[in-house]
Amino acid sequence: MSAAWYLLGLGALSLLLSLNARFPVQRFGSLSLVSFFGGWLTTELALHHLLVQVGLAGALIYLGALRDFSAPGYAGALLLIVSWAQLMRLHRRAALAELALDSALATLRGQRGSQRQVGFGDVLRPFSLRHKDVSVERREYAVHGGKKLHAHVYFRKDRPKNAPVLVFAHGGGWVVGFKRFQALPMLNQLAAQGWVCVSLDYRLAPRATFPDPLVDVKRGIAWAKRHASEWGGDPGFVALSGNSAGAHLAALAALTWDRPELQPGFEAEDTRVSACIPFYGVFDLLNSKGQWRHSGMQDLMRFLVIKESLDKARDRYELMSPITHVREDAPPFFVIHGDVDSLVPTSESRHFCEALRQVSSAPVLYAEIPDAQHAFEIFKSIRGVYTVRAAAEFLELVRSGQNALEQGARAA
Repeated sequence: MSAAWYLLGLGALSLLLSLNARFPVQRFGSLSLVSFFGGWLTTELALHHLLVQVGLAGALIYLGALRDFSAPGYAGALLLIVSWAQLMRLHRRAALAELALDSALATLRGQRGSQRQVGFGDVLRPFSLRHKDVSVERREYAVHGGKKLHAHVYFRKDRPKNAPVLVFAHGGGWVVGFKRFQALPMLNQLAAQGWVCVSLDYRLAPRATFPDPLVDVKRGIAWAKRHASEWGGDPGFVALSGNSAGAHLAALAALTWDRPELQPGFEAEDTRVSACIPFYGVFDLLNSKGQWRHSGMQDLMRFLVIKESLDKARDRYELMSPITHVREDAPPFFVIHGDVDSLVPTSESRHFCEALRQVSSAPVLYAEIPDAQHAFEIFKSIRGVYTVRAAAEFLELVRSGQNALEQGARAA
């Protein structure tokens, strides 16, 4: 095959990826998974894609792709130009994440000083996620049927005293997922700022059945409160976060700390948290607002996670839905979701925040990130860096508010 045809293929693939990033497939199925992966990597690595494609196109042109006015070659070049314009648009629009996050945080903070803008140099190596000042330890925190559950603990090497604590639950549809590769930008940044961060394993379907994963997350919270002082952590401030399925578990745990039936064997332990940050979570398994336009989520619940249909086990679906547990004394929430998420509809987060705001006396913040797919903050991208900054600021604002209340109570 000639270089001209290779250039045409490159142009077609590039245009397909850039269009998919802007208009991802929303219908559940294998095609939506492919659309998610393609859109996720294209959107968050738009400039990386562009630079690689320019290099490949240059090599093909050098090899004669445009020689003799080849129609396939010129068609490929035209497709590439259109695609590159879209990739540049995606790259420029990444800065809109800061506006969305700032708008959400405005209700909590006063005058905000200017922060350094995130540029391409900050994300040139998106998968270089370690921090030189942060150490990581792996600890066993529970055993179920011979299966050991572990936590990875991230902490600053100098182990500052009275450090706030963040517990994190990974995503993966309750079926897969590896804590060692999720939320690393946030866990490392917070640890470098002086936090103790605990990233948890939990039992996965289909071996596990709800509420097993929730019980594990709650047990992890209790374990973190008991052991955080070993790394300088303060059990008086423990926040909770998670992404996707982990966001569901985090929100559910944050709202059900006083349900002893969900803490079998450790009913008396304290699992209440001071704040919660769910990223693109599932909050309403009853589909009460019709936000799921397909049966994909209920099929997943029916066959793998709950293992009964909604009709036969409505009470368990209600128990597993954070939206049914909204309460006046909920902790502060900061819910974050991308506006082109192929896997979890953005309306899940919108409806949950609306329901929580109606009853909660604590702040409920919501940020919808332009052009962001599912999992957009897992590695270092411009949207991801802005989001991690905002999450860290939210936690610090909540903590400073809690400290002020405690000091006021002591003074009184």
